[in-house]
Amino acid sequence: MQNILLSHSYFLRLDPKQWETGRPYAPLGTLYAAAWLRENGFRVSLYDSMFAPGPQDFGAELDKTGAGTFVLYDDGFNYLTKMCLTNMREAAFAMIRQARDRGCQVWVSSSDSSDHVEEYLDQGADFVLLGEGEMTLLELAIALRDGTRQWGQIAGLAFREEGKTTRTSPRAVLRHLDQLPLPAWDLLDIQPYRQSWMRHAGYFSLNLATTRGCPYKCNWCAKPIYGNRYNSRSPLEVVREIQVLQNSFDFQHIWFCDDIFGLKPGWVAEFADLLEKKCMSIRFKIQARADLLASESYVRDLARAGCESVWMGAESGSQKILDAMDKGIRVDQIRQATQLLRKHGIAPCFFIQFGYPGETMDDIRQTISLVNELLPLQIGVSVSYPLPGTLFYEKVKAELGNKSNWTHSDELALMFRNTYRPAFYKRLHRYLHRTHRKHLALDRTRLLWKNPAAATGSMVRKALSLLYYIPASFFSGLFLRATPKITS
Repeated sequence: MQNILLSHSYFLRLDPKQWETGRPYAPLGTLYAAAWLRENGFRVSLYDSMFAPGPQDFGAELDKTGAGTFVLYDDGFNYLTKMCLTNMREAAFAMIRQARDRGCQVWVSSSDSSDHVEEYLDQGADFVLLGEGEMTLLELAIALRDGTRQWGQIAGLAFREEGKTTRTSPRAVLRHLDQLPLPAWDLLDIQPYRQSWMRHAGYFSLNLATTRGCPYKCNWCAKPIYGNRYNSRSPLEVVREIQVLQNSFDFQHIWFCDDIFGLKPGWVAEFADLLEKKCMSIRFKIQARADLLASESYVRDLARAGCESVWMGAESGSQKILDAMDKGIRVDQIRQATQLLRKHGIAPCFFIQFGYPGETMDDIRQTISLVNELLPLQIGVSVSYPLPGTLFYEKVKAELGNKSNWTHSDELALMFRNTYRPAFYKRLHRYLHRTHRKHLALDRTRLLWKNPAAATGSMVRKALSLLYYIPASFFSGLFLRATPKITS
């Protein structure tokens, strides 16, 4: 069998905000797929599209490798990929067409292709892999190599026969993740990632996954790859991978890119114990839920392991909206989690979502008030984004027009009718970021004022004293009083 070329469809330059931020993570899912094929005897190569100017040069890479099969395998661990941005979809289509023009077999595995099977087949894909892809990918490669071509017997596959689309039975997710090889980091040119991180952040961060899936059922969260199953690697295997990465790369930080880190009881404690036993010191950030973070033993173990910051899906300061989302958390748990994280020296960070159906100005005020009260170190503000396969999508799909996906990650387009017009939410996004920065500055000023020796002169102290007496409600009040209600 000829060489199999793997790639992904995320081009950093086509996502302006992320290109400016300059903190890209490697396509972990693609590296896992490459390692899995290689361990099972297939010859593979990688085209990393992350820093390419666009898909126009992809054909030259195909010519250079002489690949007979092209696998477009997107990184299902990265939320940017799961957003199914149209810039990346068009890039994927261009790559598929170039591969077809050269006579390659084309296989696709991604969140977007799972949602738009017919469109990807129309563009020339021979197969779309549905759900978790490694086992389906391997069985497909074996069938092609051995010439059996009994595609209908391979679970988790969509393809066309005589003009008709066939979908085979669903593929069960992998339960024993330790059976997978470590990602094929050796195929990746790590230098552009390191250079971008050092230039924009001053340190280098790598991504690593300890789990797959999420058992919770927030009704706006799309899960086309892993569904509602949650499976973990063993702490011992994760520590082994960290050791391998430490021996291979000079990095200072890890992003554990799990939807929820350490949900399995006792996992984080065992992980922290192993790191302490091996005298390993790491710095990392995670994503977790407020109800999980409301446990002091969990937070204490995170701190022991080296956790520096936690992103939690706070989403809203209104309990009404959290309940409408089926979020399964309470506002008081967000407060408790924030306090516990700070107590143990971990920085809390919030994901905030505006525009969920039924949200009123009072709900918005409650969210702004919660952010200004708790002052997370960072916030990520978005608007409700309906993706296929979710209950939220089913609620609003009748209101969706031709546009059903964002073009890039900072578009923040509200694609359904709501209480306020789309432009309102873009102003709200800018406003909350601006006031959050201002309130953080005020909080730091107060801390500094309590320690006058830290100030460098009387003028500085006078300026700080003026800032101290500006009430926190002043800035939010100006905005909210000046914002008229816009009816649908």
